[in-house]
Amino acid sequence: MTNELKVYNPATGEEIASVVQHTKEQIEDAISRSHKAFKSWAKTSAHERANIIRKWFDLMIEHQERLAKIITEENGKPYQEALGEIVYAAGYIEWYAEEAKRIYGRTIPSHTTNKRLFVTKQPVGPVAAITPWNFPAAMITRKAAPALAAGCTFIVKPAEDTPLTAIELVKLGHEAGIPEDALQWVVGDGKEVGEIFTDSPLIRKITFTGSTPVGKHLIKNSASTVKHVSMELGGHAPLIVDKDANLELAVKQAVASKFRNAGQTCVCANRLIVHEDIHEAFAQRFSKEVEKLKVGNGFEEGTSIGPIINKRGFDKIVGQIQDAVDKGAKVLVGGDTHFDDDKSYYFVQPTVLTHVDPSMNIMHEETFGPVAPITTFKALDEAIELANDTPFGLAAYFFTENYRNGLYISEHLDYGIIGWNDGGPSAVQAPFGGMKESGIGREGGIEGIEPYLETKYVSIGLDE
Repeated sequence: MTNELKVYNPATGEEIASVVQHTKEQIEDAISRSHKAFKSWAKTSAHERANIIRKWFDLMIEHQERLAKIITEENGKPYQEALGEIVYAAGYIEWYAEEAKRIYGRTIPSHTTNKRLFVTKQPVGPVAAITPWNFPAAMITRKAAPALAAGCTFIVKPAEDTPLTAIELVKLGHEAGIPEDALQWVVGDGKEVGEIFTDSPLIRKITFTGSTPVGKHLIKNSASTVKHVSMELGGHAPLIVDKDANLELAVKQAVASKFRNAGQTCVCANRLIVHEDIHEAFAQRFSKEVEKLKVGNGFEEGTSIGPIINKRGFDKIVGQIQDAVDKGAKVLVGGDTHFDDDKSYYFVQPTVLTHVDPSMNIMHEETFGPVAPITTFKALDEAIELANDTPFGLAAYFFTENYRNGLYISEHLDYGIIGWNDGGPSAVQAPFGGMKESGIGREGGIEGIEPYLETKYVSIGLDE
């Protein structure tokens, strides 16, 4: 009897597809085929790999509207946002098609005349990826593109909520010329598939984007076979607004950061830390912009805030709002919800909270929803201390027109990604990743291909 995974539109609760889940035996067979395909794919010339991967990029751009529609249907994000994600996701493929030709070794001057010393790079081996639902295209391509460019084979296990995008991306990869066994997808329960991946001696690297607890579990399980791991884990991004900030810019960028994908991103601003001298002015301007955001189905004209992905996420958001209000926070805008448990769709009106303090859960837990808590500070060091008061260190933002203060803040924030007067710092050509419990390794930029490469040193002895 086959076990089917049903896929629903989170905006309507309507079933849009069903996907047959893979058995343990099928997943192990996929791993075996990936291992066999690695031997030939790794030997394919860098220029040939680059040309094939470039064709994959071309096909994504050609089919961008169809792919964006799939994202909106299974993820819920507004169609224009989904279209932007496809272009962004394709950008990683384009970038790493070029980086495939720039995997350099080096020669080292020898300490004797009868030796030659060389350093070379080679692919780590078959790679298994586990990706989240919130960016069902980009979270795959920024792992798959550098892996394939390096000469690794690649298997992805997409989130159960959003498998359809992954399936289409893999199909386009095959159409571009990537061997079927070199690029595969599997569908199944996350915990079970994760254990199959980590237990297999044939998988040489695990790459994961998701929660810190799951990431820790994968790291622990990967230790038995000493796998390479890349982890992009949870965040709790602060956004500092200093008293000399350009208020109009700060408001615009804060709205963009906080409410992208209905706040369901790991780098969105979770805590707005505003200087007390401009707190009232910022809060009023910010709230006016938030009130303009339209909540609804991602296919409806003008929608900027889509649904919450599922009931678990919805309950967490509502619980944080209620906890904050119970402890003295004021709802400046929003706070309303629209949901139907029977049809399984959940919406939260974009919400702004003031009078927020450290006693509230929202100041310590990643929200993953459209709620912006605002707190205040007097001295810059107080803001930095508050921003760093978390085990996470993925992304942080600050706004100031004072370059001395800006340099001071950027040097003292313990985060892997920092936006200075910029609420959207992510870029294909730049390294993406976090400090502390927000992860290991970087994705994007020239740094993004290194985790898929081994370093080999060769010492050649010559005749006297």
